[in-house]
Amino acid sequence: MSSDTHHARLAQAAGLGIGRARAALARGWARLAGALKPVLKFTERPFRLVGRYMPKGLYPRALVIVIAPVVLLQSVVAYVFMERHWQTVTQRLSSAVASEISALIDVYESYPQDADASVLARIAQNRLGMDVDIIPDTDLPPPGPRPFFSLLDSALSAELSQQVARPFWLDTVGRSSLIEIRIKLGPNVMRVLTRRSQAYASNSHIFLLWMIGTSLILLTIAVLFLRNQIRPILRLADAAEAFGKGRDPEFRPRGAREVRRAGNAFIEMKRRIERAMGERTTMLNGVSHDLRTILTRFKLSLALLERSPDLDALEKDVDEMSRMLEDYLAFARGDAGEAPVETDIRALLEELKSDAERQNHQTHLKVVGDPLVVIRPDAFRRLLTNLVSNAARYGDSIAISATHDARYLIVMVDDDGPGIPPDQREDVFRPFFRLDEARNVDSGGTGLGLAIARDIARAHGGDIILGDSPLGGLRATVRLPV
Repeated sequence: MSSDTHHARLAQAAGLGIGRARAALARGWARLAGALKPVLKFTERPFRLVGRYMPKGLYPRALVIVIAPVVLLQSVVAYVFMERHWQTVTQRLSSAVASEISALIDVYESYPQDADASVLARIAQNRLGMDVDIIPDTDLPPPGPRPFFSLLDSALSAELSQQVARPFWLDTVGRSSLIEIRIKLGPNVMRVLTRRSQAYASNSHIFLLWMIGTSLILLTIAVLFLRNQIRPILRLADAAEAFGKGRDPEFRPRGAREVRRAGNAFIEMKRRIERAMGERTTMLNGVSHDLRTILTRFKLSLALLERSPDLDALEKDVDEMSRMLEDYLAFARGDAGEAPVETDIRALLEELKSDAERQNHQTHLKVVGDPLVVIRPDAFRRLLTNLVSNAARYGDSIAISATHDARYLIVMVDDDGPGIPPDQREDVFRPFFRLDEARNVDSGGTGLGLAIARDIARAHGGDIILGDSPLGGLRATVRLPV
C-alpha cells in the first residue's frame, strides 16, 4: 500500500470520527434541552408573577432592586442573631428561676413552717423577688392549652422537669407580665408568681426598632440617590418626546456615564436628522425652482399662441401638471423648516369654516378648552385643509369640533358623504392610492391628500384615524399630544 493511500484512509477515518463525535454531542445537547424544558417551564411562572406585580417605572423598580436584597439580608441576619440570643438568655434565666424554686422546695421540706408559710414567703419576696404561698389539700389545675410558639414555655418546662422533678402546672399566657407556677408537694401545692422578665429576655422591641430605623435610613438614602440618577433619564425622555413632536428642545447631557453617552448619542442623532432634512429641503427647493421655470416657459409659450380648443386642453394639462408638482413637493418636503409656535386653533378653524360655507356647505364648528396650542401653523393648516376639502368634496354638511385638554388636542371633521369602507381606511393613507368606488379622496388628483395629512400629524407626534361619522359619512380624527 502506498503512503498516499495510507494517509488518505487515516484522514477519512479521522473525518468519520469527528462526524460521529459531533452527532453524539448534538444528540446530548438535544436530550439535555428536553430534560431542562419542564424545569424551565416550571420556573417561568414565578418570574411572570413577579414581573406582573413589579412596579412599572424605572424609579420604583430601582428602589426595589436596591432595598429589597439589603432588607432581606438584614432581616435574616438580625433574626438569626436575635433568635439565638433570646434562646440562650431565656434558657439561662429559666434555669435560674427553676433553681430558685427548687431551693425554696428544699427549704420548705427541710424546715417545716407554720400553715401560712410566712417565713418561706418572706424569703422568696425579699431575696428572690417572688410571691410564694402554700395551698393546703388541693390538686393541680387541669393543663391548659400550650401556646403554638413560645420559647419561654418550652425552656421553663424543660428546666422545671429537670431540676424540680415533681408534678407542676405552668401558665405563661394568662398574665402578660407574670408567670404562675404550681408544684405538687404531697397533699399541698406551692404556688409561685414571678415576673416574666426574670425568666425571659423580651427584646422584640429592640429588634423592631432596629429593623424599622435602619430600613428608613436606607430608604431615605436610596430615594435621594436614585432621584438624582433618574432625573437625567427623564430629561432625555422629555427631550426625545419634544423632538418627536417637531420642537427644538434644549437638552444637555448629565448624570452617570452611561446616561451621558445616551444623551450625546441623542444629540448627534438629532443633528444628523436636522442636517438630512436641511439637505433634502435645499434639494427640493432647487428641483422646485427648476421645474417651475420650465412650467412658466410652457405657460408663456401657450399664451403667445392663437386661441383654439387644442390650446385650452394644453393649458389645462399644464395647470394640472403644476398642481401635481406642488403636491409631490409638499409630500416630499413635509413641514421641514417650520418652527412650532403658539397658535389660536379657534381662529384657524373659523377660516376653514368660512371657506367651506363659501362653497355652499352647511358647516358647524365647536371648540372646547384652551384655543391656544403649540403647533406648526402652516403645516397644520394644510392638514386640516385637506380634511375639510375632502369632506366638502363628498358631503353637503360638515361638522368640525376641537377639544384641547391637558394631554391632547383632538380635532374631528365629520361629513354626510358616502364614507369609506372599513377595510380600506388604512389603504387611503398610502401615497398615490385611489379608491375605485364613488368616494375618492383625491378624485382627479395625485392621491396624496390624506398621506400628506397623516405625515404632518405624525410629524407633530400624533396620528389620524378614520371612522364612522354620526352624520352618516366619514369622521377623520386628528389626535396630537400637547
